[in-house]
Amino acid sequence: MKKVILTLSMVALTMGTTVMAAEKTRNASSSTTELVKKAEISSFCKAVINGDLETVSRLIDLGEDVNQKSLGMTPAMFAARYNKVAVLEMLINNGADLKIQSRQGHTAKRYAELSNAKEALEVIKAATGS
Repeated sequence: MKKVILTLSMVALTMGTTVMAAEKTRNASSSTTELVKKAEISSFCKAVINGDLETVSRLIDLGEDVNQKSLGMTPAMFAARYNKVAVLEMLINNGADLKIQSRQGHTAKRYAELSNAKEALEVIKAATGS
């Protein structure tokens, strides 16, 4: 009788541990999924990073806000960071505010400096007069 009780207790403990491990895995997966969803970059900023002038132009024509932040940065900051000069010029011509700061406190000019994006930095200096 003691062996039966001991065996049933061990089986119950093993099943409980398996259920708890499965629940932890399920919770970890959903947390990871939620983090990925929150950290997505906008389609507009993806087009800026890729230097896709046609898509950027089309999105601006459709009313995309050229100063709307994605991941805490404006499209002009992404253009400056990745030295996408033609896109940066288009953004500036369509009202991009180069004085806006990112979550880290940087402007588009600072991102160009940090990335050694010399051409983008020249465009920004010409547009701001500094």
